[in-house]
Amino acid sequence: MYVVATPIGNLGDISLRALETLRGVDLVACEDTRHARQLLDHHGIKLPTLALHQHNENEAAAKLVHLLGEGRRVALVSDAGTPGISDPGARAVAAVRAAGFRVIPLPGPNAAIAALSAAGLADSRFLFVGFLPARVGARRTAIQELAAIDAALVFYEAPHRVMETVAELVELLEPQRTLVVARELTKLFEQIASMPLAQAPAWLAADANRQRGEFVLVVSAPPPREGMDAETERVLAALLAELPVKQAAKLAAEITGQPKNALYARALELKGG
Repeated sequence: MYVVATPIGNLGDISLRALETLRGVDLVACEDTRHARQLLDHHGIKLPTLALHQHNENEAAAKLVHLLGEGRRVALVSDAGTPGISDPGARAVAAVRAAGFRVIPLPGPNAAIAALSAAGLADSRFLFVGFLPARVGARRTAIQELAAIDAALVFYEAPHRVMETVAELVELLEPQRTLVVARELTKLFEQIASMPLAQAPAWLAADANRQRGEFVLVVSAPPPREGMDAETERVLAALLAELPVKQAAKLAAEITGQPKNALYARALELKGG
């Protein structure tokens, strides 16, 4: 089975190897058969398709294993980008490998890597987060847990939620961190803008068009933390002995006046130790 990365917008971004592979297989397993048909028709490729999406991936994977057992050659694609990266495909790959068949990756378009390549951030590491939880409480918790990680953070976000997510990033992360907003990558209205995180809500609100399309949000790594004074450390350690990390950090911030995010990060370090 070939795992084939497909364009995230511009149909010209498909690789020569991907086209050669698609012309040589017997079937294309795809997230949306209509979307895949547009790509195949654009390149004059006539192939049967099989729907493989988040709601039927296990059943579709079993069909793929059966077809491979009959000697068929199969390509796996998603609607855009690389299968298994914030898209269906990982469970199908696992099933095919478990059945003893070879899985061959064909690298290509990926929105996260495209955004990072144009972000201009000097961070030596990045963490791909993908989509944050849709529910507010779970999303805020996830952001808080990511706050202290010494790496750039890469998120995917939908247009109807981007304002809310950016507002929470501003609230829960250091405002001096850089945010790179990359929307509609490789498409007609592609836009990549970099700004201090604190300025991002106003920038998005200034033009309704800036809130449209598919988003990659890249947040720079946290600034270097200054060491905490001994009294703050003592208060935080005492609270951690009795309370969960989040509550201890919040209460320590109220007692000492120190930034809650810095206390939360230090609390995670103390708990980890």
